[in-house]
Amino acid sequence: MPFTPRTQHDWHLRTRTLQLGQRTIVMGILNITPDSFSDGGYFYSPHHAPERALAQALKLLEEDATILDLGGESTRPNATPLTTDEEQSRILPVLESILKEKPGTILSIDTFHATTARRALEAGAEIINDVSGHLWDPDMSKTCAQSGCGAILMHTRGRPQDWSTLPPLAPEAVLPLILTDLAERLEAATAAGIQRNKIVVDPGFGFGKRLDENYPLLAHFAQLQQFHLPILAGVSRKGFLAHTLTQSPSLSVLLEGATPSMDDRLHATTAANVAAILAGAHILRTHDVRPTVEAAAIADQILKAI
Repeated sequence: MPFTPRTQHDWHLRTRTLQLGQRTIVMGILNITPDSFSDGGYFYSPHHAPERALAQALKLLEEDATILDLGGESTRPNATPLTTDEEQSRILPVLESILKEKPGTILSIDTFHATTARRALEAGAEIINDVSGHLWDPDMSKTCAQSGCGAILMHTRGRPQDWSTLPPLAPEAVLPLILTDLAERLEAATAAGIQRNKIVVDPGFGFGKRLDENYPLLAHFAQLQQFHLPILAGVSRKGFLAHTLTQSPSLSVLLEGATPSMDDRLHATTAANVAAILAGAHILRTHDVRPTVEAAAIADQILKAI
């Protein structure tokens, strides 16, 4: 069988349930930061006015994003750590503006701080998307368990400031490391009281996996189904895709030797997204919602034909 049939799940969020598996769910990225790798500063004002971010949120929803993922702190390599007060001052006004304009919106909060998660959930968020898999704040699992929110557990290897000095991974070591670490994070989360029907796993493309180390993960993505949980893939505009484009002789001529811009990474992102869907991904986290929705429609139809 060339492709992997996708499993079906009911993902229990804080106040509602989302069916996963029948079609690909698209999560639109909204970075309310000055320094994110892709769109830092686009939707952030130093005066914290939410108008630009709200306009982008409405655009992503119009393009058929099912979930919006709001982040106030960049986790790009060598990113500057934030205080939780600063993070919350970026996120909460935007969250409140979105829910005032579109009350039914499913909001995810991209944070690894339990205090930020708690305040966002109290303000109406449904999901906490923690890039550390609840590793960097010992109170995160308890916070999610008490709120009953949806919890995305992502795999990361080290912290952003460590990534440039991490020893390389052999291709055959990538998946075993991710599977082992995710199993540990799942065990810790459920021990803290998070129900399995509230958990989505994310293998963390780019988070401590450098450049071509991400391809064994994509090639063997279907192995993540062994957890019997929904799977999220976040490959949007990632550096490993740009690196591959620069290695192609014909493309390097077209790019004139430059690193591909964020716009130049769209088709590479689409290719990786489709590969992830055909290997079992339930949710795609993306900056470019409309192209992702279109690609997912085709990939979903392929899965229906298996």
